[in-house]
Amino acid sequence: MTTSATDKQNRFADNFGYPKGRAATKVIDYMTAYVQEFIGRAPFAVMASGDAEGHMDASPKGGKPGFVRVLDERRLLLPDVAGNKLFQSYQNMDSNPHVGLVFFIPGVNDTVRVNGRITFTNKEDLARRDVELSLYEPDDNAKQLQGIIIEVEEAYGHCPRALKFSHLWDVEEIAANQTQRPVSER
Repeated sequence: MTTSATDKQNRFADNFGYPKGRAATKVIDYMTAYVQEFIGRAPFAVMASGDAEGHMDASPKGGKPGFVRVLDERRLLLPDVAGNKLFQSYQNMDSNPHVGLVFFIPGVNDTVRVNGRITFTNKEDLARRDVELSLYEPDDNAKQLQGIIIEVEEAYGHCPRALKFSHLWDVEEIAANQTQRPVSER
């Protein structure tokens, strides 16, 4: 007997409480105008993927705001730029087409989350869609390999608590870390 997502959610809610107010209704299966605008202004995202056995990977993705293109309220296009050639995300998505994305805008404590199912698209399709490399500081390796189309299954704005807790955008923290790096260079 398999346990449904609702049964799992109820098990946790019975122990820790049920969502209230906006949190109870914010997870929907399309991107609202706010979510679309946020993604269009976000220069950074983290994409999580997992293989068929459950081994996970989280990969940072960045570019100029709008590097992830909103195709419509149910689809995104993420151009894939050449990277370290470890291909963890590709391998995961090849056996498990589900991904989760968290979008960030520097200085904004809110985030946007999108979960969905991917299909790969090639460089020729990117060219047909007029998708160009959109990076601030491209290097000699910066080229588009292919694209990933995400069919949205869940999309919502996420509250600012984690970023407030971390002081991620605090200018004094940033200045201190730039003055004296808190970790060694690699």
